[in-house]
Amino acid sequence: MRILIIHTAFIGDIVLSTPLVKKIKESYPDSYLAYVTTPAGASILKNNPYINEIIEYDKRGAHKGLRGIYELGKRLRYENFNMVITPHRYLRSSFLSWLSRSPIRKGYDVATGSFFFTEKIHYDRTKHEVEKLLSFIDCPETNNKRYEIELFPDEKSKEKIANIWKSNNLENKKVVAVAPGSKWFTKQWPVEYFNEVVEEISKDKEIGIVVVGGKEEMSIPLSNKNFVDLRGATTLLDLAEVLRRSDIVITNDSSPIHIASASQNTKIIALFGPTVKEFGFFPWSKNSEVLEIKNLSCRPCGIHGGKKCPEGHFKCMREITPKKVIETVKKYLGKEIDG
Repeated sequence: MRILIIHTAFIGDIVLSTPLVKKIKESYPDSYLAYVTTPAGASILKNNPYINEIIEYDKRGAHKGLRGIYELGKRLRYENFNMVITPHRYLRSSFLSWLSRSPIRKGYDVATGSFFFTEKIHYDRTKHEVEKLLSFIDCPETNNKRYEIELFPDEKSKEKIANIWKSNNLENKKVVAVAPGSKWFTKQWPVEYFNEVVEEISKDKEIGIVVVGGKEEMSIPLSNKNFVDLRGATTLLDLAEVLRRSDIVITNDSSPIHIASASQNTKIIALFGPTVKEFGFFPWSKNSEVLEIKNLSCRPCGIHGGKKCPEGHFKCMREITPKKVIETVKKYLGKEIDG
């Protein structure tokens, strides 16, 4: 059985697909599993023992335009896949599935280009994204099993982060990782709030703070310097190891939520503003807590957030106070809460 997954969405979406990867392998233990994804997706899936082949779809480079997708489709057709699973709901991915000429092509019923599929899977908006993905495989032996998010940093990443921990005296401290960025402005908790949290918890010398993010997060003006700044300094699997070693992760509704969910021992404090848990992208880890302002008539205002608050007041984020986040951190760490 030769099986292919086509998923070229955001990093968080690719991370959320790892339970599906394992379910496929447990449902079809002798299968050959390949995965088509973006270069960034390929980097986070690296070392996954359940994937036999990762095929990069570089839609801005080698596979740009219609000719590029045809060339990739030709390669997939040559590989003779028996089943193609396409969680990505966009036309290019649906078309690529058809180009594979696989006899079984599964995709969501709401996908653009769903007519390219031979089997349409119901996109149940009431379920977590991981549960939606798991529904692609219907197997009595595996249907009722909970599958966790799994990422596999290599020894190089583990050694790199261990050295950072050692050189910054983090080994005997409780470590709080702070992820202040997001692709969408309205998903970002105000930077002055992050500064207030870092200022307060850094007063406790038993707590170490690391700030994580990509190069784009390096411009976020964090005024307090009592932290280890890893922005722009880690690969995605390095980041997975950082979050695994951390006791707490404070993050917006962004990919660190899902990367941190690969570690069951890391407490996730997720800040949800314009988006809501009902979209299905809340932390899969049971060791998590979503902080949000409920009963706002303007919330949610979009599945991805936006460049500015449509109402101009940004209450969904501004009313999640630094005090509430600080109290949540201290409560989890068993620290005394002021006031």
